[in-house]
Amino acid sequence: MTRAIDIMHPGAECVREGQTLAEAARIMRDRHVGALPICGDDERLLGIVTDRDIVLRCVAEGRDPAQVTAGELALGRPMTVEADEDCEQVLRVMEQYQVRRLPVINHPEHKLVGIISEADIARGLPQARLAEFVSAVCAEEAPTAAAS
Repeated sequence: MTRAIDIMHPGAECVREGQTLAEAARIMRDRHVGALPICGDDERLLGIVTDRDIVLRCVAEGRDPAQVTAGELALGRPMTVEADEDCEQVLRVMEQYQVRRLPVINHPEHKLVGIISEADIARGLPQARLAEFVSAVCAEEAPTAAAS
């Protein structure tokens, strides 16, 4: 049985809650990623910030990304899965909440150990299941969720 830890990108780099969105954008650029987990000083996951969040929730509102912190965008509790979770459960969570990136945490410390993206899922799914997954995650009406 394939588990979350088997398909995740290990060692996902966090942006700290006090770092600015400009710093987060530079990390995304340098790492060639479109999202970063937001972590507190205790290494606990607080949320996820995406390049889209920076544009829509900061720049488009006339705010300065050099002044707005990542923590200001960490709304609600992010969807997560535990490292030993079965991949079908990972798919269910991503489909139900229509999230494209899913942080993986260890238990019981609840610390970030990796992240699963759509690309990670696509590499391991049969074509029919992949089509079903993409259809569910990319549906027009998304329920409210902390991660996008």
